[in-house]
Amino acid sequence: MVSKPPHSHGTGDFDPTQFARLGHNVVFESGVLVFHPENIEIGDNVYVGHHSILKGYYRNKMLIGAGTWIGQQCFFHSAGGLNIGCNVGIGPGVKIITSYHSEEAIDIPILHSSIEFSPVVIGDNCDVGVGAIILPGVTIGVGVQIGAGAVVTHSIADYAVVAGVPARVLRYRSETPDE
Repeated sequence: MVSKPPHSHGTGDFDPTQFARLGHNVVFESGVLVFHPENIEIGDNVYVGHHSILKGYYRNKMLIGAGTWIGQQCFFHSAGGLNIGCNVGIGPGVKIITSYHSEEAIDIPILHSSIEFSPVVIGDNCDVGVGAIILPGVTIGVGVQIGAGAVVTHSIADYAVVAGVPARVLRYRSETPDE
């Protein structure tokens, strides 16, 4: 198989007017790169930390809910679709991926195999720890807490506390704090 020649995805420089929707009081720290902002919608009062990459795609949407905080050096890839709820805390260095190379015959290099797309959904009021990785096709319920460095490979129910590689449920949080 002959591979396609590489091509640039652009610089990641953006203008706020290019977004499909950009809420009020959104902060982009220096070094943030945005690709395909026309397919990205961001709610009010969102913070995006230094040197994060919002890698939109020519199809599907990246939705980031109001009140969300994104730490520095995060990488969000929304080729398969990415929906982050409201009031989500995302620690520095978090990676969210929505595509992967499919399994094909061994005579095709993995790099050149076809790409499959699968959305990621993160519910409201979640906390994603430093350096966590969320893989394609995962739905994370409301109020989930993901430990630092966790690799989330499967969907997580509401109010779960997960950690590990791969992430597993440690316990469930109560829906309301103890009085």
